[in-house]
Amino acid sequence: MGKKKVVITGLGFITPLGSEVNAYWQGLMEGRSCVSQIKTFDATNFTTRIAAQVPDFDPEQYFDKKTVRRMDPFVQYAAAAAIEAFRDSGIDVDKEDPGRVGVLIGSGIGGIKTLTDQCKILIEDGPRRISPFFIPMMIINMASGHVSMILGVKGPNYSVSSACSTANHAIGEAANIIQKGDADIMIAGGAEAALVPLGVGGFCSMKALSTRNDDPEHASRPFDRDRDGFVMGEGAGIVVLESEQHAKKRGAEIHAQLVGYGATGDAYHMTAPAPGGRGAARCMRDALEDAELNPDDIDYINAHGTSTPLNDKLETLAIKTVFGDRAGEIPISSTKSMIGHLLGAAGAIELITCILSIKHKTVHQTANYQTPDPDCDLDYVPEGPRQVNVRAALSNSLGFGGHNATLVVKEYQG
Repeated sequence: MGKKKVVITGLGFITPLGSEVNAYWQGLMEGRSCVSQIKTFDATNFTTRIAAQVPDFDPEQYFDKKTVRRMDPFVQYAAAAAIEAFRDSGIDVDKEDPGRVGVLIGSGIGGIKTLTDQCKILIEDGPRRISPFFIPMMIINMASGHVSMILGVKGPNYSVSSACSTANHAIGEAANIIQKGDADIMIAGGAEAALVPLGVGGFCSMKALSTRNDDPEHASRPFDRDRDGFVMGEGAGIVVLESEQHAKKRGAEIHAQLVGYGATGDAYHMTAPAPGGRGAARCMRDALEDAELNPDDIDYINAHGTSTPLNDKLETLAIKTVFGDRAGEIPISSTKSMIGHLLGAAGAIELITCILSIKHKTVHQTANYQTPDPDCDLDYVPEGPRQVNVRAALSNSLGFGGHNATLVVKEYQG
């Protein structure tokens, strides 16, 4: 007996390009950069003063004031995106067994704004002034916790955290839960809100960020020879996964089928990918094997594509290792070129982008790709959106600590 098929029935996100599907897709088609000067704090003394920020997000559109005060921004993003995804799925909780509906939402960094705010209070006012909500606001699992409480679902509920691979791991593990029969529905993805002085300053100290402060719109330039680091972004991406049987029984609109998941570790370095991209290559191969697809079946790759010198070079090598002579024929693009790097939320947004590419039979460009790099010599779609008959797409996420996670999604044909 084969494993249960897992389909995607709900999409929700909060991104620097907005939270409405059509507007998000139009922004990608226009190659619109969301990178600008940091507005949330005075970054004058920082080596990087630019980021991709979520515009005009009002949590009180989703939650009452009391609830908002008890949520770190990363939880606000996660819960808002989950509400949108659940709404898109058309699920009526009252008609479901709540014990068969689970939540698995992660974050790479978690409640860093709450942490820094409470540290300031400790230093200036002493320990008695620390908020009793400090810990439950900061911890990563509270994104899943709040979503379960808001939606009233009581199935498997936890979080994962694997840096920039978080969302892909969360979605892949949620699919495994459905395949095992432990849930009919899983709400899964990632969220991040690390655009605070400590978060930006930490990445600046690592020299991981672009310092193209005078030209923010062109700062994120994956695979380009003149790339100088990634651009921090923020937001959340959530998908609703269901067993095919359950989705069909309730007459759901099915966006796509999640067919493959690979997860590997480099065991090499805290921040640098393994030589030759060998960890990422094994991860893609595992995902293809799980999907029961061959490399020739993949029509599009949404790359991790961070705009850092090492990542883009080694991801390119990994793709060549897996796809061989065909590597140069597959369109590859990096969503991060426009919305920055959403860290623990990135993989979910990029999976949703793959689903939209399948729907529209179009792939977006890699913005700001202007000067070819001999080490990055594949087809990164530099010229603008391209019509491609995308039936199966692969999405990579590669995180600090050597965490690799790949998802494969394909057109649903019931």
